[in-house]
Order: sequence, then structure tokens, then C-alpha cells
Amino acid sequence: MVQPIGVIDSGVGGMTVAKELMRQLPKESIVYIGDTKRCPYGPRSEKEVRTFTWEMVEHLKQHDIKMLVVACNTATAFALKELKEKLDIPVLGVIEPGARAAITFSENKRIGVIGTEGTVHSGAYPEALKGIDSSIRVNSQSCPPFVPLVERNVLKGPEAERVVRETLKPLKDQNGIDTLILGCTHYPLIRNVIQREMGDHINVISSGEETAREASLILSYHHLQEQGSQPPVHKFYTTGDFDKFKKIADEWFEAPLDIFEVIELDPVEIF
Repeated sequence: MVQPIGVIDSGVGGMTVAKELMRQLPKESIVYIGDTKRCPYGPRSEKEVRTFTWEMVEHLKQHDIKMLVVACNTATAFALKELKEKLDIPVLGVIEPGARAAITFSENKRIGVIGTEGTVHSGAYPEALKGIDSSIRVNSQSCPPFVPLVERNVLKGPEAERVVRETLKPLKDQNGIDTLILGCTHYPLIRNVIQREMGDHINVISSGEETAREASLILSYHHLQEQGSQPPVHKFYTTGDFDKFKKIADEWFEAPLDIFEVIELDPVEIF
């Protein structure tokens, strides 16, 4: 029986990670949940984010997943530690892979981080970066307008350019950074707009590629790689607007996917 990889996100942003998983691990099946009904997670309390994360995890358990990828930076910041402690499968977040990739690219050890309010306020990226190299200098900025922009599928054009320009102005004014971490998996969907605004001299880092690479290593280490010859089956679930969710997915993956459904998540109690 094929055991899929579970991927959870606050909305459509985790598709950037799912796409990279599918590219690097072409035999593996993916079950994805995007909690678009309650997106964004960034302004929410830690308890809310933990609760919503566990509701998605409980749903994924029905699919007998063999690994969980938390493709949401806010959920990674607030819930990764307890997920690793309480689940009996490998659990991977997106913050540490993104931090490692940024350090690899940065030459002057000055790294910018943009993310949701929750991710930035958690301090998870500076902690991860300085845990690897204590001499790294980090400039962090929350970008509240970005997730709603992406969830509305405004990924390019005048509105996207205006919002990105106005939001990133404080970070640009600081100067000095040579590497920028997209500390939210929604942001790679507007990566081209962000790159143009920051300039070609800035390395813009998305954690998707590095996260997929680590997922591959973890599956190999635990002898969990899919060995069968059957083509993978990818299932995508949303808690919100089906048409908008599927439209963004079809554009991002550039091919139809297997199963799309709207689901209701059962409430869970956390402490």
C-alpha cells in the first residue's frame, strides 16, 4: 500500500513546497491540505495556529501518511517542536532548511527575512540562522499584505508591484543585506515581483527546494522511499473557496492534478 507524504499550509502557499517535492521525489504521492478558510495565520495567536495545525494533522492521519511536511512558516514556528514530540513519523518544517540555504548564498553574512507577523515575532529565523553561524546579522520585516494578495491570485501586474514596493520600502532603506529569505511559503508565488523590487544583486531564497532535498534524505534514512511502479496520486484539499484554490494550483503546477476537494476539519482540543 502506498503511503503518501502529508503537506499542510495555511492556504495556497505550501504548493510551492509541494511542487518541489513532486519534482525531486517523482515516485512519491502527496496529500495536501490548505486551510484557506482561516488564512492568513500570521496575525493569529500561537494557540490558534497550534489548534488549526493539529486539526489538519488529524485529518491527514486518515491517509496513513509516512511523513509530515509543515509548509507554513508560522505553523513551523509555533507547532513544529510538539509535532515532532507527539507524532511517530518524521516531521519536517521549512524554517531550518531556508536558513541553511540562505547562509550558503550570503557572502557578507547580512540576511533579510520577510514573513508573516507570527513568524517574524516568533524570532524563529534569527534563532535558526544564529544557531548555525552566530556572526550572522539579521533584518526581519513582517509583510501583512502579501498573503491576502496571493490568496486572491494577484501574482503580477500593477497592483502586485505597488503592494510589494510599498511593503518592502523599509527593508530596502536599511540596505546592506545580500540575501533575502522568503519566510512564508506564499511569497514564492510573487517571487519575480519581489526580486525585481529588491534588485538582481540580492539573493532571494525560497525554502521549497531545500525542504524537498531534506525530505528526500529523511525518507532515505528511514527506508521510507516509495519503491513501487505505480504512478503517484496527488490529493489536494482546501477548507475554503474551491474554485480559487484549484485555479491557483492549476496555474502553479502547469498541469491538472488528481483529486481536489473541499473538506471540513474536525475541532481538536490542545493545551
